[in-house]
Amino acid sequence: MLKILTLVPVLAALASPALAASGLVEPSLKMQPGKAAAPRVAITLDACMGKTDFRILDTLVNEKIPATIFVTARWLAHNPQALAVMLSHPDLFELENHGENHIPAVDKPVSIYGIAAAGSTAAVEQEVEGGRLAVAAATGHQPQWFRGATAKYTASSIATINGLGERIAGYSVNGDGGSLLRAGMTAKHIASAKDGDVVIAHINQPTHEAGEGVVRGLLALKARGVIFTRLDDPAFNAPSN
Repeated sequence: MLKILTLVPVLAALASPALAASGLVEPSLKMQPGKAAAPRVAITLDACMGKTDFRILDTLVNEKIPATIFVTARWLAHNPQALAVMLSHPDLFELENHGENHIPAVDKPVSIYGIAAAGSTAAVEQEVEGGRLAVAAATGHQPQWFRGATAKYTASSIATINGLGERIAGYSVNGDGGSLLRAGMTAKHIASAKDGDVVIAHINQPTHEAGEGVVRGLLALKARGVIFTRLDDPAFNAPSN
């Protein structure tokens, strides 16, 4: 069985000078290579707000590719058709917490990619708990994982989120650059995933070229014989980060 790498979130931050200077961290998440004959890769897709990219969703269903979908309360409220598809395939889809309003779960007043952060501990708690309640109402299960908007945090906001009973979902392969990459580059990034990688991409931008690349990347991984897994796989049952 694969075991998750135990990572201290602060040390797992992407080490850019700007990120370090801001006090923000961006945790990574990756499984240790296993002994299975085929590589294992976890696909995680963010549903931030807006609509659903059915190019991706239909591919996941038709190709029987399991994935963890991080949903916001905003996305859940406006995408009943996609939610119904996901709930009708519990063998494929694990729905986890992406927050209430897609506000960065950062407890200091900063702007990240032009998005104002929560700005306080209380506001971080509201973003996490609002998302948790929405996921629980939609799925009937309590989310175990949280990924905040922009996937950036402070060490103290990570402690707050862990204290609310949820683990931070980092990643090791940025598939689509926030859904802003061209199709070819997105496909290349996702297809490059190796044994133990956790891929992040987006499923809420049906007009973006990146969605086509997500599909191509997934099909390339499947053609390589990759075993797809989700974050509720027992391989991820390790102490919270």
